[in-house]
Order: sequence, then C-alpha cells, then structure tokens
Amino acid sequence: MNDQTISVRRIAKRTAIGFAMTAAAVLGAQQLSAQSIAGFNSRQPVDYAADRIELQDRADRVVLSGNVVVNQGDLRLTAGRTIVNYTDTDTLRIQRITATGGVTVNRGNETARGNVGVYDFNRRTITLVGDVALRRGGDTLNGGRLVIDLNTGLSSVDGSSAGSSSAVGGSRNNDGRVSGSFSVPEN
Repeated sequence: MNDQTISVRRIAKRTAIGFAMTAAAVLGAQQLSAQSIAGFNSRQPVDYAADRIELQDRADRVVLSGNVVVNQGDLRLTAGRTIVNYTDTDTLRIQRITATGGVTVNRGNETARGNVGVYDFNRRTITLVGDVALRRGGDTLNGGRLVIDLNTGLSSVDGSSAGSSSAVGGSRNNDGRVSGSFSVPEN
C-alpha cells in the first residue's frame, strides 16, 4: 500500500463514522417522548447523499453540503449543510454535529423543523433553534428553540432561540412565546 491509498482509506473511514453519527444524533431530534428517544436503534445502517462532501482533516471536521439527505431506518434528515466536528487522538470521537439550512427531521407522521440543529455528544443533547415547528399528525407546536436531553428523555420547547442552548444562529419566534394546536378526537 502506498501513502495515497492509506490516506484515501483514512478519509473514507472518517467520513463513514461521521455520517453514521450525524444520522444517529440529528435524526433522533424529532422524537419528543422519552420512550421514542430511548427506543430508536442508532446502530441501523445509515445512507447519506449530498452534492459535496469535504474532509477538513486539519480542522477535525467533515462537511456535507448541498441537498443533504441522511436516512437511517425510518428516520430522514434533510438540510442544506452539515458539519461534523471530531477529535482524533487514539480513536476518532465525534464531539458535535451542526446542521443548517432548513433542517427537517421526519419519522412516520412526525416532523421537526428548525433553522439550525445541533447535537452535542458530550452533553448528549439535541437542539433545534430558529422558527422551530413540530408536527405530529394534526397537532402542531411552534417555538424558537427545542432541546432534547438524551440522558433523561426530557424535551422542552420555548419561544426564544436565546438562552443556555449550545446552538448558535437562530431567530426569535413572533412574540417570544410557544404556540400550537392540538386536534380533538371525535367520539
């Protein structure tokens, strides 16, 4: 094997690991209940596509850009751009994943949308900020920020995209409040 072959294999390995972690982390963001989050199998195969994939080895990150689509099982993530930050000491370790540009996560009849999505591997949280919209069947919930704690399964929505979130960039909801609509079943 020559140095070029080893370098190509290293890039392929990092890219595959980065995308697997992206799908497992960001796609879980739509799940609002502890049971749904806990029940998702993040070891399923991950398929991904983008107009461009770039390994920025010196910056310890992988960038997918242009019509990014990530599928894992029945979960689907779409975004304009995804950045996977990692450390590369003895082993590759994903630190943070950021998706931007119309982030949408779908599973079954549930959809979560936001301007920016961030998965923090150290905190084990997923955050969507900026014009957050959740849809489940006929029910809707709108706010500025959604935070999902993967340790506890607790999800919270607030009207502001500011606060303790590790996400950056979002915008404020119309009046800084959470709004929504719940459908009432007929008898």
